[in-house]
Formats: sequence, structure tokens, C-alpha cells
Amino acid sequence: MAKFTVLVADDDQDIRDGIEIYLKNEGYGVLKAADGKEALELLDLNDVHLLILDIMMPNMDGITATFKIREARNIPIIMLSAKVEDSDKIHGLSVGADDYVTKPFHPMELMARVKSQLRRYVQFGTYEGQSQTVEVDGLVLNEAAKEVAVDGKAVKLTPIEYKITELLMKNAGRVFSINEIYERVWQEEAYNAENIVAVHIRKIREKIEVDPKNPRYVKVVWGIGYKIEK
Repeated sequence: MAKFTVLVADDDQDIRDGIEIYLKNEGYGVLKAADGKEALELLDLNDVHLLILDIMMPNMDGITATFKIREARNIPIIMLSAKVEDSDKIHGLSVGADDYVTKPFHPMELMARVKSQLRRYVQFGTYEGQSQTVEVDGLVLNEAAKEVAVDGKAVKLTPIEYKITELLMKNAGRVFSINEIYERVWQEEAYNAENIVAVHIRKIREKIEVDPKNPRYVKVVWGIGYKIEK
């Protein structure tokens, strides 16, 4: 029995079938959908651990589907698109996608990203040992439960958002460059990481800050990077 199940949503059957072959070769269970609406229906009926969503699909596109999924679930989402513009990548990440792969792609690159996202997801959801917390002026991170709260109110973060917050909170006062954040959180060499990290920082601020434009916690150090005040 497969340990993890991946849902692949793409309106191109050849792409769906091709990804399925590689996923099954890696031991994953696979569900397939032709559009975002069908993907949401399958998600409600099955235990899914990761989604691969094409952006351009009929009935419901990948952006809309991701937005709806993020209302209730934090499972990893990898977006696929034939578009290469940064604006499309930023749009996908801004609504909650964790990673982005541009078509045409090498299947083994996609499999590596699937493994990486699932590894982070497992770490994010694992409870081990006694509860350990990190607190910075009302912002509390519970390492055991992998949860963040602001002034006693729980905040729903995606796995990537949690890892960035954890990195900054556990090193409060230290400034991390954009490349450092990317390499520590994504665990791969930083390439064109500025927009990707900036989008996730913006999403974190929207969730933990009373006034995201005048942040209390996540500060930018212009020309260097980001930090959480000690």
C-alpha cells in the first residue's frame, strides 16, 4: 500500500498519465483530475498528501483551486504552467502554492520536488517529544505541534511559511539574506529566489501582523534581507 497519495490535475491526459507513471515508480498512490473542480471533489473524498496542479485548466483553473484548497488545508501544492513570466509564478505562490515547475519539465526534476515537499510536510506535521516553544513579543511558535499563535490566537501557516517563521524566530535578531532563507527552507541552491521569498514573507505578514505594511515582527533590512526583532 502506498505511503503517500498525490493528486495530479491537468487538462492534458498525456501529461497526467506521464506523471502518474513516474509517481507510481517512486511508490506513490496517484489520483488524476482533468480540472480544478474535479480535483476538489477528489480531495474531499480521499486522503491526499500532495497536489500537482496545472494553472491553465477548464471549468476551474489551478489558481482558483489553490485558493479554495488553502481555505481549509495546508497540504503541499506544486503548480505547473507553460508560462515562464515571473508574474505567473508570483501569482501562484501568492495564493498558497509551495513550489512551481515550468513546462516542459524533466520528470525527475518534478519527482525531486515532490519528495522535497513531502519531506517538509512530514516534518511539519510530526509530533515528537515534549512541547518546546519559542516566543517573541506575543508571537509563539510551538515546535512539537508545528503551530504558531499571535497573542494567543492560532495562525494557519503553510509548511513553507512555518519553516520561514521558525527560522527567523529561532534566530531572532539575526538578519538572513534572501538566498540564505531560500537555501535553508527549500534545501536547494538559491536561483532567482528574491520574488519567491518575498511572496512568502508577504503572506506570513498578512497572517501574523496587525498591520502588514508596518510590521511588528518580520522586518526588512534593505539591501540585506529579513529578520524578526529580538
